[in-house]
Amino acid sequence: MEENWVKAYQSDQMIRAEIAREILEQNGIPAVIVNKKDSSYLIFGMCEVHVPVSDLPTAQTILMNEDSIKQTE
Repeated sequence: MEENWVKAYQSDQMIRAEIAREILEQNGIPAVIVNKKDSSYLIFGMCEVHVPVSDLPTAQTILMNEDSIKQTE
């Protein structure tokens, strides 16, 4: 069955995207990382975590409440 996937989270740091993906998978939500960082200039682009459309509201709630991936400026 083909599912549509949407972005649930993004970060300029790959490690934060990996943590977000792992948190979602531990909660039963399939997730993949789409690396949109420039291969020559790593300061450009983002790492995105995508989930199936049907899981987006749950994924966003889980990630909003997760302290370990909140961006600090």
